Amino acid sequence: MSSSTKLTRTLIDVAMGRAHADLVIRGGKWVSVQSGEIIPGTDVAVVDGHVAYVGSDASHTIGDKTKIVDAQGRYLVPGLLDAHMHVESGMVTVTEFVRAVAVRGTTGMFVDPHEIANVFGLKGVKLMVDQAQKQPIHVWVQMPSCVPSSPGFETPGASIGPKEVSEAMKWKGIIGLGEMMNFPGVFKSDKKLLDEMSATHAAGKTIGGHYASPDLGLPFHGYAAGGAEDDHEGTRLEDAVARVRQGMKVMLRYGSAWHDVSIGIKAITEKKLDSRRFILCTDDSHAATLTEEGHMDRVLRHAISEGLNPMTAIQMMTINSAEHFGLTKEMGMIAPGRWADVVLVEDLMNFKAEMVIAKGQIIAENGKLMIDLPAVKYPKWATKSVHLKRTLKPQDFALRTRAATGSEIDAHVIGVIENQAPTRHLKMKVIAQDGEVKSDLKRDLAKIALVERHRATGKVTVGLVNGFEFTRNCAVGSTVAHDSHHMLVVGTDDECMAIAANELAKCGGGQVVVMNGQVIGLVDLPIAGLMSNEHADIVAKKVASVLEGFKMCGSELNNPNMQLSLLGLVVIPELRISDKGLVDVTNFDFVSVLDD
Repeated sequence: MSSSTKLTRTLIDVAMGRAHADLVIRGGKWVSVQSGEIIPGTDVAVVDGHVAYVGSDASHTIGDKTKIVDAQGRYLVPGLLDAHMHVESGMVTVTEFVRAVAVRGTTGMFVDPHEIANVFGLKGVKLMVDQAQKQPIHVWVQMPSCVPSSPGFETPGASIGPKEVSEAMKWKGIIGLGEMMNFPGVFKSDKKLLDEMSATHAAGKTIGGHYASPDLGLPFHGYAAGGAEDDHEGTRLEDAVARVRQGMKVMLRYGSAWHDVSIGIKAITEKKLDSRRFILCTDDSHAATLTEEGHMDRVLRHAISEGLNPMTAIQMMTINSAEHFGLTKEMGMIAPGRWADVVLVEDLMNFKAEMVIAKGQIIAENGKLMIDLPAVKYPKWATKSVHLKRTLKPQDFALRTRAATGSEIDAHVIGVIENQAPTRHLKMKVIAQDGEVKSDLKRDLAKIALVERHRATGKVTVGLVNGFEFTRNCAVGSTVAHDSHHMLVVGTDDECMAIAANELAKCGGGQVVVMNGQVIGLVDLPIAGLMSNEHADIVAKKVASVLEGFKMCGSELNNPNMQLSLLGLVVIPELRISDKGLVDVTNFDFVSVLDD
């Protein structure tokens, strides 16, 4: 008898009363996302981690060894699923991410580890997959599709192609292909990308989307024809509508810095589009958000506050997500045969997990984890990823010009947009001084430098950025620099920029703030220069020192460290920096920083 047949027989026997349940939840309000009903007085019987019976009376399933949970009239909600996220954005490992979010009702995550893949390639992905398999909740992994994110425009630490994708599709725990960020490559029928998608289709798995352009003309239609099945990059109402009409699932994200739910849900609340085509997710959440505000429970509260009916909002992070990945036979609802992932809450409008059951096991109560999580030891290669050719000096961060002193020059400047991933391509006048263009505090004009850190080439690319609102001589640095994850340094003082870069090299990566020559904020992230193996609350405190450092430097942006981390992401318009130069992402071409 196969294990599947054995489980089915056991479920039937418990449902019929011929065998006893391991766990019975009594007297709850069943949030039946599959029918859209809330049914009071419901019992749930669980055996071998799965739901065997849901109904008005499970007394026939109870034996001497059955554990009883009295729901006391609380709502029984399916475990919350995050359909698109990057563990690395939390700056913690898979295990520590789970520790932070499982207590809040998250029982499933669909993670795209393209951050670590850009540093270590396939072996970095395998590192994440192996750790995901050990968790008490469901952690599915999407195989990264774009490493590098935009070939020819950046140099990553590693690369992934159709061969690696085909191999990974055979691994246990791989659920599909991660977000296809190289959208121009898709609508131009790039063979490498088409082969990756073909391998995913052949494996019967889901292709994640990422169309970051506002152009809804032929390029968008070409991208949709390429086979992407979801997209989280739309920030306008018309983006949500267009994607649904083209057969995609719209993923509305509410992470630490990307707040797209309030606009996108108007497609449901005002235009009355079918909510089954919409999914809620986080994309990127840092450790402080996870520990202080929450994860998918935070998204749920926000979505409800923006006008979504609680049932609809819950459906958009349970059954809709499971259906999208072909997992409704396993999860996404409280129903026979599915994993017993149940969250007990008192109030749906102000969702707060009081008890979390995952895979049939009580894993958390009142915000406290009730189980031990797996200890993970990382290999040495995973903690040695910052490779600089030499100790950097202030002159490495000079922005040189051929123009004579006092000359006015046209400059192409990256413009930061608060709480959004896109940037603006600004054109500003700057003045040459002794063969250089310097930062200008009065005009909110800082330098940005990308330091190559994978191959120790010694290359430093320098540009200009507006929007951080620094008022002091300072610098901020990060090896979290989507997606190539070189080292990014933004500053108003070259000496501070050099100190920031060298400090990051010393600690193995992370984020740092330097003011007047002194380190005033630091979070060390030695695993790939992206993650820490410490608990999320400890990492959050270190991140808080970085955020406080930004404020001391004059920046009042919301989560400016996350804004910084995206300035090298050469797949989202309009202007970015890479190790190869300044990239006009709208036209996919390089532009000079200075027209001198």
